[in-house]
Amino acid sequence: MKAGIHPAYNEVNVICACGHTFKTSSTHKGDIRVEICSSCHPFFTGRQKLMDTAGRIERFEKKYKASRGDKKAQPTA
Repeated sequence: MKAGIHPAYNEVNVICACGHTFKTSSTHKGDIRVEICSSCHPFFTGRQKLMDTAGRIERFEKKYKASRGDKKAQPTA
């Protein structure tokens, strides 16, 4: 690699809107502020809600009910 052409890779603080902070390495200068992080994101915290818009899940279950029932009925060895 050529010397002097690459940006400095320093340790920076990442600050979330929820108040959680952690350190990471980046070429960004100063602190990084984010709106959502792994401590407050619903997917990572387990508070994710399954939105059934217009009954899509019920229609799927109704459509594939027979084939799913056959697989569950088979005994396991």
